[in-house]
Parts: sequence; C-alpha cells; structure tokens
Amino acid sequence: MKFTLKKILFHCALVCVITIMMFSCKSDKKEQEVALKSEKPNVILIMIDDQGYGDIAAHGNEWIKTPNIDKLYAESTRLTDYHVSPTCAPTRAAIMTGHHNYRTGVFFTIKGRSLILEKETTMAQVFKDNGYNTAMFGKWHLGDNYPFRPQDKGFDEVLMNNGGGVGQTMDYWDNDYFDDTYMHNGKLEKFEGYCTDIWFENAKQYIGKQKDKPFFCYLSTNAAHSPYWVDDKYSAPYVDNEKIPNASFYGMIANIDENLGKLVDYLKAIDLMDNTILIFTADNGSAAGNKMGKGQDRLDGFIAKGYNAGMRGVKASMYEGGHRVPFYMHWKNGGINVGKDINDLTAHYDIFPTLVDLCKLDLKEDLKFDGSSLVPLMKGDKSDFEDRIVYVNTQFSTDPIPWKRTALMHRNWRLVEGTELYNLDTDPEQRTNIAEQYPEKVAAYKAAYDTWWAEISPTFEEKPYFIIGNKAENPTTLFCHDWHSENFTPWKQDHIREGQINNGFWRVKVEEAGTYTLKLRRWPEESHLALGSKAPVRPALEGTSVTASKKSKALTIKASRIKIQNIEMSKPVDLTSEYVEYIVDLEKGETHFQTWFTLDNDVEIGAYYATIEKVKSI
Repeated sequence: MKFTLKKILFHCALVCVITIMMFSCKSDKKEQEVALKSEKPNVILIMIDDQGYGDIAAHGNEWIKTPNIDKLYAESTRLTDYHVSPTCAPTRAAIMTGHHNYRTGVFFTIKGRSLILEKETTMAQVFKDNGYNTAMFGKWHLGDNYPFRPQDKGFDEVLMNNGGGVGQTMDYWDNDYFDDTYMHNGKLEKFEGYCTDIWFENAKQYIGKQKDKPFFCYLSTNAAHSPYWVDDKYSAPYVDNEKIPNASFYGMIANIDENLGKLVDYLKAIDLMDNTILIFTADNGSAAGNKMGKGQDRLDGFIAKGYNAGMRGVKASMYEGGHRVPFYMHWKNGGINVGKDINDLTAHYDIFPTLVDLCKLDLKEDLKFDGSSLVPLMKGDKSDFEDRIVYVNTQFSTDPIPWKRTALMHRNWRLVEGTELYNLDTDPEQRTNIAEQYPEKVAAYKAAYDTWWAEISPTFEEKPYFIIGNKAENPTTLFCHDWHSENFTPWKQDHIREGQINNGFWRVKVEEAGTYTLKLRRWPEESHLALGSKAPVRPALEGTSVTASKKSKALTIKASRIKIQNIEMSKPVDLTSEYVEYIVDLEKGETHFQTWFTLDNDVEIGAYYATIEKVKSI
C-alpha cells in the first residue's frame, strides 16, 4: 500500500476520532453510573426475627440494653402503630410483595404454607429491574427449593440458612449458630463465627463492593428465634435479673444491637450512610421477652413477667402483642433523619410501595399493591389512612378459614375473630370485650370483612408447587416440614431425632416428562446415616447457651412405598443403606407426591427427606 501525506493525515484524524468516541462512550457510561448513583438511594432492610415491640429500651423496657437500636430510633421516622402478621413467613411474604400474605400463598410457617407463589413479584425483582444490585443475608423462610428461593425471586447474592431458623428440618444437620454451614448462592458453604455476626459481616463486604452502584440489601436475621443460643458474654448481664424471662433471648438481641452499631459505623466510614434508606423492623411479636400468668393461654394471655409495652399476647397471638412491632426508617438525604412518630395505622404491605415511591422505581402496569405508600403520611397528608382497615392473622392450618385467629384493625378499634371488640384508647391491654355494647360497629366491621374475604378468597385457588426436573435445581430435596397435613409437621431436627409419627403429601410440578429417581431417607443426606441408625448426640458448646441435642431413636423400617401421578410402588428396606431408591417415568404436569415407611409395629410414617432427580428426558 502506498502511503501519501494526505492518506497519513486522514488515518491520523480517523484514529483521533475513534479514540475520542471511545473515551466519550466510557465517559458517558461513567457519568450515567454516577448519575444513577446520585439519584437512587441505597436500601438496607433489616428484619429481626421474634424481637417484639417491648424488647427495646427506647420503647420503655428498663432491663434490656439496646444503645444502637435506641440511637437509630432517635434519628428515624417511627411507625408507632405498625402491624405485621403474627408469625414470620406470612410477614416476610407481605413485606416482600406489598400484598396481603393470603394473596401470596403464604398462610403459615409449615405444612406447605410458607411457600411463596411463583407468580408473585418481590421488591428484589423490581429493584433489579431498576438498575439495583440485590442481596439477602440470613433468613428467607419463603421456600428453599425452586421456584421459591431468593435467587429465583430477584436476588443476585444470597447467603442464607434454610428453613425458618437454625436447627429446623431444612437447616444443615446439626447447625447450632456457631461455625455453621449455610447456603451461599445455591451451594453449601461452611462459615466461622456466630450466625448474626456472619450475616452482618458478609453484608458489609457486599456493600463495600457495591458502594459505587445502587444496591438493595435485605438483612434478615434468624436471631432472636429459638433455640436461644448465644455467647455467654451477651447473656451474662441478664442472668440474675428475676424480671427477665429469658436471659439468652436478651443476649441474642444484645448481639444484634452490637452488629447494628458496627453496620452504621461502616456505612459512615465509606460515606454511604447519608444516601442509604436504613430500615429496622421485626417479623412478629416477642417470642421470649414475656411470660403469661399461670392458667392463661400461652399466646393470647396477659403478661405476668417481662415487658410488652402494655400489650396483650405474644408471637402468634391475634391480640396486639402478637403483631404490633417496631419500625424505624432513616435516610438523611431524604430528610428522614430526626426523631418523628407516625401514629396512624400502618402495615407490612405498605413498605414495598413506600420504597417504590422514595426510590422512584418504575413498575410493571399489572403490579398492584394491597398496601399504600407512606410518603404522604410522612408529609402530613393523612387522607388515605384515616379510615383504613387492616387485617392480620395466623391460620395454623393448610387452608384459610374465615375469621380464624384474625384481628380486624380500624383506628383504635380491634375486632378479634369476629366476636371480641376492644377500644385501645380506653383498654390498651384488651381486657374487656365490649362487642355487646357496640352491635352496630361489630356488624359494620363484619360486613367489611365479608367484602374483603369475597375479594381475596378466590386467590386461594392458586397453589404453590415444587418444580422438579428443571435445570435450575436438579436434584431437588423435599422436606417433611412442607408436607400438606392436618397435623403439625416435623419442623425441627429434634422431631426427626425422636422419629415423630406423621405424614403428608408434597405438591410437585413435573417440568418435563422423563425418567426420575426418587430417594427416600430418614436422615438428611449430609449426615450419611443409614436408615436404621441413631444420630449421634450433638454436644453442648462451652462458653455459650448451646445445649446438647436430644438423643435420637432408631426406627426399624421394614417396608416403603410411594405414590405419584398414577404410580404406586412398594419396596422392602435395607436398614444399612442411607435411602430406598425408586425409578419412575413421570409425565409433565402437576401432581401430589407421598411416601410411606412401615415400621416393625406396622405404624406408618412419611420419609422425612425425599430427593427427586431427573436422569433422562422422554
């Protein structure tokens, strides 16, 4: 090629133009990222397990020490009449979706009713669609299998314990809060340290990596849920106080408080505190901060020991102490950084629409909330909240029953189970049922409930199904915790150790016709225990409140059988093997799957664990 001065000058000019364009594109991209970062606040949603309204010093508890929670309280907008579901999974479903938990398929914590419907859109998915990176650390409790897992519902980074807490059926066998094995982005990984410390430390590492881009971080602790295990240094200040029902429970909250302080210090150190919406809340009323008087209902009675801010009932109760919980929001750049109380009736399904409003998130047209944005309330506009009605409940059953363990709330009025009426202005402890004095009010509330029930009950027809044979999770392990059963299912590892007599079915959807292996186990796969074995005792942990596990019981299983689609099969059992294996050809579609182990006394139980794997497509 012959180069002339003219051609050389032309090529030089062309290189300059391309270079400028490349730098310009990089610059534009960088400016876009900076602009996005400056426009969009980060969001950290902290959800504490089982810490009630009265388990905080700032709320009047004179025995507990929560200096960091108190400091956040002093610098936040506080919802003083904020209500959630009385148990944890329903609350988590409502706060994640902006829907009443009934609409999400989540009615309870076990029996296949803690599984969020596949169709539900979570706030993580919406944040992700709006350019946010998303992460969760800790407790999910809305399903541990596809399509219910956090990574299936919009989270980019996931570090979690399975099930509703450490030591529950789905949790890694023999976890005890210290140096445990958790699920990290779908794979088991062992961590050193105490569970709450691990959630907060890994959240801080994540935040440090994401600090130049907007993020949504769901930090959801399994503490202070039972078992009440913590390092003695946290519980020691409470041990000798006869006013405190459970020193270890308070110790777990002390550890949470310490971690909250470290998180706030870290956000300040990396200059993120001012443009981060920091939310602190809980999933239900106190689990162990109070005790009832002798002869009273353990959930719904009046407090005889401990502090519950003058409320009746505890976790799982339909009375105020079961579902009124703390809620603080801090965001300096948004002007939410001074102590301010909002006393209007608010609920968990208001949080998602509030964050949509504050973060200016775009929504799909078909996404409608049961809750309302609280931003107008924060600005003093109460018009949409003055006459609202909120319904909360916990069913303890596989299908919703009208009014069962339900509280209707309107301003200061509470109608419980459709028969008990209370005015909190004159009777904050709900001691005197005044339904007979206000028959017109009771009738009006029951009519409102009937209208609401007629609207929401058709949504119960859609059921959550485990999807098997999908590449997102193959094999799939199903747990007895999720059996559909009339009885309480074996929901913790102690029930497995004692060989609880129970059974039920799983709802499964076969993704693709094929050949599948079904492995039935008495013990979890990671234990490597044979069907006829006893599990060794997990020892107590010195320097902590961790107690030794219960001794286990060996079961003499003589036969097994399965039923799925139109297939019924049976097999004898080799007690020296870890599982009984079946090979079946399944058609595509929805079905029930049930298993049976027949014991030597002819009693039948279900296989506590069942692993399903597609090995060949048909």
